[in-house]
Amino acid sequence: MSPESTVDAAEKTSFKPSLGLVDATMLVAGSMIGSGIFIVSADITRNTGSVGWLMFVWLITGFMTLTAALSYGELSAMFPKAGGQYVYLKEAYNPLIGFLYGWSFFTVIQTATIAAVAVAFAKFTAYLLPMFSEDLVAINLGFLKISPAQLLSLVLIILLTFINTRGVNSGKIIQTTFTLTKLLSLLGLIVFGLIFMKPEIWAANWDSATMWDLHKLGIDGSVESYTTIAAFGAIAASMVGSIFSSDSWNNVTFIAGEIKNPQRNIGLSLALGTIIVTVIYVMTNVMYTGVLSLQEIASSDKDRVAVTASQVIFGSSGTIIIAIMIMISTFGCNNGLIMSGARVYYSMAKDGMFFKKVGTLNKNAVPEFGLWVQCVIACLWSLSGKYGNLLDMISFVVVVFYMLTIVGIFILRRKMPDAPRPYKAFGYPFLPIIYIIMGVAFCVLLIIYKPEYTWPGLIIVLLGIPVYYVIAKKEITV
Repeated sequence: MSPESTVDAAEKTSFKPSLGLVDATMLVAGSMIGSGIFIVSADITRNTGSVGWLMFVWLITGFMTLTAALSYGELSAMFPKAGGQYVYLKEAYNPLIGFLYGWSFFTVIQTATIAAVAVAFAKFTAYLLPMFSEDLVAINLGFLKISPAQLLSLVLIILLTFINTRGVNSGKIIQTTFTLTKLLSLLGLIVFGLIFMKPEIWAANWDSATMWDLHKLGIDGSVESYTTIAAFGAIAASMVGSIFSSDSWNNVTFIAGEIKNPQRNIGLSLALGTIIVTVIYVMTNVMYTGVLSLQEIASSDKDRVAVTASQVIFGSSGTIIIAIMIMISTFGCNNGLIMSGARVYYSMAKDGMFFKKVGTLNKNAVPEFGLWVQCVIACLWSLSGKYGNLLDMISFVVVVFYMLTIVGIFILRRKMPDAPRPYKAFGYPFLPIIYIIMGVAFCVLLIIYKPEYTWPGLIIVLLGIPVYYVIAKKEITV
């Protein structure tokens, strides 16, 4: 065997399986829970105007997430290696489809999410330390004004990137600790909210005569009725926030090479993690409707429903309690996103679809160069301040790739009928088909009623096509 082959073989086997089932489950749950559950219910309430539809949006999102996670279990068992969804798409379709996912993942999906979560951490830090307010200007470059919140977000991204270059065990400790802490904190908030719920508010919100009265609810209390067809568009628009809040559950598949017994533990962690988060999310919204009127939810300052609810439950200290909870939540969430994201670029680089150095591991058996490349792009998004709109726009693309991946299960069963499948998609073919139908309906409704949420994301994906053919003609060697 040549020296080059020896080195390549060593690199392929140098990931260290260090994460057990609990660690993998904490990665799933921790990557899902960021700041969304504390905020997006305000927008959902304004779009739907009723408790029934508020809960329906969260329940249907939870059902879609769990269905997709159970379907991904089959793919993770077939291809238990770094790269996850990128690998599944490449194997089911062709290298171009896999690259377009990796391209979208690197340019926006993962990096802009890291930026958004980091800035959320900084914004809520400002509740405790006003010096980090997003309304202040720390650096004025003329063409760009940088706030203290943005600077703190950069520090967070760089710090977590550095920690994760020290080895997967360093990231694992942070992930498990912070995820357990935020799960217990959210559970505590739910329990206290239900204990101190206001019967008159609960009765008014859950009145059977108005519970399913779908309408647009303004911040000022105004009510606007929908036509029947427009109502479906409103529901789809509402789901943009809930889907974003429930996203990133698939991050555990990216880090498959570092999970013990991946054929079993990845699928199981996907199921456990998504079930835990779905239950927490639904119960959190039940709690909101027990302490706040729909109007109070819809008109919460800067959409911070959890802050409004916590002030009712805990009084003046409620703001501080929620600020600390969100700081813990976003810190742990970003650790999971940063840890897992670089493994996708690693797999792309091994296929000649990314900078060659990204496909190497450092002495701690992690893709250090990929981590720092991801860090740079995420920091640029933080400084731009444009990540929020992009994430709304990319939700459409995220669901499209989820659908393509689930369709890939059907393709691979015909393409590789004899391939080992230690775990098979739960409810196949019915649940995967139901997800695909629901995903198509969601995307079509967004195209019709909220085109601003669709075309920018599609443009980003399509820009990857010429990039792919340039790279395919001459693999990146840098």
